[in-house]
Amino acid sequence: MASNALQSEATKLPTSNRFSLLPKIINGGIAGIIGVTIVFPLDLVKTRLQNQKPGPDGSFMYRSMFDAFRKTYAAEGYFGMYRGSAVNILLITPEKAIKLAANDQFRHWLATPGKPLTLLREMLAGAGAGLFQIVVTTPMELLKIQMQDAGRVAAQAKLEGKTVPKVSATSLARELVASKGLLGLYRGVGATGMRDVTFSIIYFPMFARLNALGPRKKDGSGDAVFWCSFVSGCVAGSSAALAVNPIDVIKTRLQAIKKSDAELEYKGVVDCFTKTLRNEGPLAFFRGGACRMIVIAPLFGIAQTVYYLGVAERIMGVKK
Repeated sequence: MASNALQSEATKLPTSNRFSLLPKIINGGIAGIIGVTIVFPLDLVKTRLQNQKPGPDGSFMYRSMFDAFRKTYAAEGYFGMYRGSAVNILLITPEKAIKLAANDQFRHWLATPGKPLTLLREMLAGAGAGLFQIVVTTPMELLKIQMQDAGRVAAQAKLEGKTVPKVSATSLARELVASKGLLGLYRGVGATGMRDVTFSIIYFPMFARLNALGPRKKDGSGDAVFWCSFVSGCVAGSSAALAVNPIDVIKTRLQAIKKSDAELEYKGVVDCFTKTLRNEGPLAFFRGGACRMIVIAPLFGIAQTVYYLGVAERIMGVKK
């Protein structure tokens, strides 16, 4: 497997053994479901921290990650921490499958026999993977963010003496399709593409190079040992997550359609960037950054673990 083996070893393997796409797709889906189930409450907190705006007195509803956890749990209970998880779990399977499998496919196409991939080609493979995944990522993130942020909007409205109707992923999807057609589900696609392509350009080359530094398994496969792949995925994932956090803040705000009356509306990426910088300062673009790093690190650590274990290969009887 290109992303788990030393590049020099991978190019020496016969094509039939070196690359098999279907197991990678299945592994990516399994990794996505497990990862999302574990880290979703953190992702919800990240969304609410990024999307909150200062009130009339300049104060914020949530002062920190822990404060957001405490207030969300107190107001909405345990299941409130998983608001929006159903649509995320449903769509994370194709999203992660596309991302991880596409990167390996592009690496396979860009490989030169007998030579390791250059950094530029690794970045191109990552960019291709990030570009392909936005077909699924954009509607998934749009609906997920709406559901995650609904509790914050309801709490803000309650403080103002107002009420807002409860929403579901199904009702949101129907409303968007009815009013704007299928393209309504792709609101914020530009910002999503910027985030995902940039993330993948950073993550995949960093993971491959960190993974190549660690000790190899003694079975002659050339794969890194378990802990090395896990740590490499965590480090590369958290680093890339922090680097693209400003884009993620913009994307989150563009996709949060349901707002309270006092909140700003944004016309696009540039408008969102300008208004956020002017009203909240540069640090606003790193709001929720710690949460995002904590969310992404185990997500990709788990993804590499699933690849390491070869779950799909074992089920299908395919040689890694």
